[in-house]
Amino acid sequence: MTSMPRAPRPTVDEEAVWHHLRMALDRRTPFEIWTAIADIPVLLAELERVGTLLTSARTEFANLLAAARATLAAVEDGESDPLLYLRDHVATHGPEWDRG
Repeated sequence: MTSMPRAPRPTVDEEAVWHHLRMALDRRTPFEIWTAIADIPVLLAELERVGTLLTSARTEFANLLAAARATLAAVEDGESDPLLYLRDHVATHGPEWDRG
């Protein structure tokens, strides 16, 4: 049995970011405000990382869907090895995705 890939962990301490924001709103001192502002680049980097992961996941889904559709069409056309399209797609992920 293969293990499922894990969801990527956030690289931002969300609790700390919220704390910095609450402190800036409550105290309104320059230090607290700049501490909250300092979180912006970290949050932007996390947004970019998550966007990249989302694009990758959507691309993978589209490729898998295309392989599934090609397999179904191959079955309807009576091809001798209709699962070839799915096997080829799964093979692109390397041996950790193989069941054998």
